[in-house]
Amino acid sequence: MNFLRDLPVLVLGLGDSGLAMARWAQRCGAARIVVADSRSAPPQAARLASDVPAAELRCGAFTADLLDGVQLVLKSPGLSPLDAGVVPLLDAAGERGVVVLGELALFAHALADLKTARGYAPKVLAITGTNGKTTTTALTALLVERAGLRVAMAGNIGPTMLDTLGAALDLEPAAAELIAAAAVPDPEPSDEIDADEQADLAALDGVTADEADVADVAVDGVDTSAIEPAAEESAAEGPSLDDLIEGGGPPPHLIPSPPPAPVFEHLPQAWVLELSSFQLDGVHNFEPTAAAVLNVTQDHLDWHGDMAAYAAAKARIFGRQAVMVINRDDPAVLAMIPQPPEPEVGKSGKVLKARGPRWQPRRVVRFGLDQPRQPGDWGLVIEQGMAWLVRAHERDDSEPRTRRGAAVIDTEVTLQRLMPADALRIRGRHNAANALAALALASAAGLPLAPMLHGLREYRGEPHRVEYLLTVAGVDAYDDSKGTNVGATVAALTGLGPDKAPGKLVVILGGDGKGQDFSPLAAAVAAHARAVALIGRDARAIGAVLAPLVADGLPVQSHDSLEAATRWCFEQARSGDAVLLSPACASLDMFRNYAHRAQVFADTVAAMATEHGEFGA
Repeated sequence: MNFLRDLPVLVLGLGDSGLAMARWAQRCGAARIVVADSRSAPPQAARLASDVPAAELRCGAFTADLLDGVQLVLKSPGLSPLDAGVVPLLDAAGERGVVVLGELALFAHALADLKTARGYAPKVLAITGTNGKTTTTALTALLVERAGLRVAMAGNIGPTMLDTLGAALDLEPAAAELIAAAAVPDPEPSDEIDADEQADLAALDGVTADEADVADVAVDGVDTSAIEPAAEESAAEGPSLDDLIEGGGPPPHLIPSPPPAPVFEHLPQAWVLELSSFQLDGVHNFEPTAAAVLNVTQDHLDWHGDMAAYAAAKARIFGRQAVMVINRDDPAVLAMIPQPPEPEVGKSGKVLKARGPRWQPRRVVRFGLDQPRQPGDWGLVIEQGMAWLVRAHERDDSEPRTRRGAAVIDTEVTLQRLMPADALRIRGRHNAANALAALALASAAGLPLAPMLHGLREYRGEPHRVEYLLTVAGVDAYDDSKGTNVGATVAALTGLGPDKAPGKLVVILGGDGKGQDFSPLAAAVAAHARAVALIGRDARAIGAVLAPLVADGLPVQSHDSLEAATRWCFEQARSGDAVLLSPACASLDMFRNYAHRAQVFADTVAAMATEHGEFGA
C-alpha cells in the first residue's frame, strides 16, 4: 500500500478507529505518526504504545501546532467537524493545504492499492440508515456467506475496517509472490507444435473467465448474438498457421495468455460494511459494488448541524457507480436518486444542446413494504391473508395479465414469491424491510438467490433489537433497548404491532432524548399500544406528547426505575399482548449503556417468569 508511505500523519482521536488508523499508518510506512486526543488519559494509550511504538501521543486541546510538519490528518469519526474543540484545527489544516481523511477513505485507498498491486477486487456491500443498520449488515453477511463467498463484516458494527483488512493481509504471506510469478511472461514457443499447444492453452485460459463477468455484460445490454457469427466467419476465412508456413510467410505473433486471476486464501471475497453518518461524512473516494440507505429520521443533529447535512452524509455511501438500493417508503431516501438536469432553454424558446458530459442514470433497486411496481424491485404482498416477500421481474408478453374479478391489471411486472414473511425468525414488518434490503444488496452483487433464502430463514436477529426474551402469563417480552431514537421506536411499534394483532403492545419509553422531537411517537402509540410506562430524564416531555391519548383513555404512568416500570407493564397487559422496551432515548441518565438497560429489563422479566413458575417458557 503506497498511499501513506513516507508521509508524516496526524491522527485525531484515540478511539477504536483512531488506533486502527495509527496501526495502518505504521503498516504502510508513514514517516511519522502523531496521535492527538483531547482526554488527559485516553483508554487506548497503552495499546497505542504497544502496537505503534513509534507513535507520538499528544494529550490535551487540539491546537494548530499539532499540524507542524504534518502532511495528512486522519480524523476519527466520533469527532464532529462542528465541535468547537475541533473546528480551529480543521480550519488551520485547510489554510495550510493539509488534507483531512477518515478511516473509510483510508480503507478505499487500501483497496485501490491492493487491486493495482495484487489484483485484489472483492465485492463491497455497504449499509447505512438511521435505524436497522446492524440487523441488515449482519443479515447481508450471512446471505453472502450462504451464497458461497468468504465474507468479512466490519465498520460501525465492529471490528474496524482497517484492522480486519490488516489481519487478513497478515495471513496471506505468499500472495505477493504468487502475483509476481503470475506476471512473468510465458517463454516463447520453440517450434510449431509448441506454438499450437500454447494457442490451445491460451484458449483454455480464456474459457475460465468468471461467468459473472459474462452476466455483467448481458445486464449492461450488450447483444453478442450479432457479434459471435461474425467472429466465427472471420476466423473461418483467415489463413491458418499451416497456410502461412507453407506459403513461406512469417509466423503469426501469438498473443500471450493473460495471467491467472489471483487466488487468495484469507482476504475476503466480499466485504459487508455498516457505515454511520460519522464515517461517511466528507468521504469522496468510496466506491462500493452496491449500497443501501435504509431510512433517514432525526438523529445526530448535534454532530451534523441539520437534517440536510445528515442526509447528505448518508447519501455519500453510493459513490459514483454503486448500485443504489433505495427504501421507496422513505421520501428522504427516494430524494437521493439523481435526477436528470433540467434542459436549458434559449431566448427563442428552443432547448439548447447540453454542455459537458452526457448525463447517465444510475442503476437503482428499490425495496419497500408494498407491492413492487418496477422490474428488479422487492416488496411485500398479501395473498389470502398471508404476507409474502416478493421480487418483481419484467413481464413476458406471452404471460396472461393478472385478473382480479372482471378487471384486468395492466402491469409490466410479474411477482416472484420468495417466502412467507412469517417464516422469518426476526419479528416485525420493519425487519421484513431489512430482509428485503439484504436480499436486494446481495443480489445486486450477482449472488444466487436460492441459498440466500435458506440463510434468511436461519437468521435470529441481533441482541437488543426487538429481541424476544420470554413469555410470562401469555405475555411476550421484547427487548429493543437499542431503540435510542424516535425513529427506531416508531419502527418497532409499527413493525411489531401488526404481528401481535389483535393483541396490543405495552411500551416502556424514556431516558435521555438528546433534544429530539417526540411528536412522531403519538400516532404509533395510538395505533398499537395498550399502555405506556415512562422512565428517565425526558419522561415528562414524552408524557406531554401523549397527553391527548391519555385524555382518550390510554394509561400512561411514570416510574422511578425500570424494574417498577416493567412490572407495571405486565399488570396492564393481557394474554396475547407484548411488553416492549423501546425507549426512543439514550440510556446514560440511568444506566451505563443500552446493554445495561437491556440487562435490567431481562433480569426483571426472568424474575417474574420464575415467580409464575414459567422460567424458560
